[in-house]
Amino acid sequence: MEPLLSFGGLDLSLVHIILLLAFALIGAMITMIFSSGRKDPEGVRQAAQLREKLLEMQAQQGELQGRLSQFAEDSAQRDTMFRQSLDERLSKVSERVGKSIVDTQERNSANLKQLHERLALIDRAQKNIETLSGEVSGLQSLLSNKQARGAFGEKQMQDLIETYLPPNAFSFQHTLSNGKRVDALIHLPGEQGDVAIDSKFPMEAWRRLTEADNTDQTTVAKRGFAADVTRHINDIAGKYLIFGETHDIAMLFLPSEAVYAELHTHFPQVIEHGFTKKVMIVSPTTFMATLHTMRAVMRDAAMREQAHIIQSEVGKMSKDVTRLDERVAKLQSHFNQTTEDMRQIRISTEKISGRADKIESLELKERDSSTGNIAQFPKTSE
Repeated sequence: MEPLLSFGGLDLSLVHIILLLAFALIGAMITMIFSSGRKDPEGVRQAAQLREKLLEMQAQQGELQGRLSQFAEDSAQRDTMFRQSLDERLSKVSERVGKSIVDTQERNSANLKQLHERLALIDRAQKNIETLSGEVSGLQSLLSNKQARGAFGEKQMQDLIETYLPPNAFSFQHTLSNGKRVDALIHLPGEQGDVAIDSKFPMEAWRRLTEADNTDQTTVAKRGFAADVTRHINDIAGKYLIFGETHDIAMLFLPSEAVYAELHTHFPQVIEHGFTKKVMIVSPTTFMATLHTMRAVMRDAAMREQAHIIQSEVGKMSKDVTRLDERVAKLQSHFNQTTEDMRQIRISTEKISGRADKIESLELKERDSSTGNIAQFPKTSE
């Protein structure tokens, strides 16, 4: 038990204090009994009983002190074990908390890294959107100007022609015999004539059609759009279809797939009018396919024009093959003669070897004669 007072170097607990107070009280009572016992024998007897009780209490005090000491030791041991268990549990809890904190920090770091990467992607996407927005604004401002819009469509058409046709198969801004200048002229082979191509972009009529809010505005816008395209068809047919100079079909290039689809979907009468006027309306995609076809026609015509040259070259090649065969035959005869010469040389070398063997046999016979032995040799033929 923890001490409550410290007196004279001694630590006094609550039990010690109670016992001391009891002894002090008993001592006071004994003193009173002794002082009165001198006059009364009964007091002496009670004093003796009190002494015995005091001795029993002292024995009980000793036993109680032993038990208290054991209890204190047990309490200290339990406190020590409790502290150790608590320290172990606190250590494990601290370890788990520390590991959890580390894991949380790692996850937070990974999440922050991913967040930074995503923010970087979003930033790049934002920059791309801003760039695209600027390009769209530039394109819108470009298309709002009629002259710039015409230059845009013409440049797109020229890029397609330069991509799919050879340089000598077309010319730009060509002036015809009637003094009219066409955007592009494709030179077809033979007597087919040149195909005139003009770029048109009815942007204002198209915007009025797409921005119409009600039926009346839509009807008016459709009528205006059809009138603009029809006027372009008539202009191309009147300016660029010249008999004997150009091909009997001209082309109107629309640099917008949306406008082209709108024409074929809702304005079949305009398409029919173009067929009647021999003006073909093309978009970038259909114009690309048309250029592929023209390139195939040009290649086929070039092959036909060069057919006689090919035949002449094939004839010359045939003669060269015949001449090569004759030379190979001569070389083969030389090889055969060389083989025969090698065979004759082998025969001569074999004869020379046979004669050398004979000479060696004669020398051996002479040595045997000198020793008195006669050696027998096989007969050899010449």
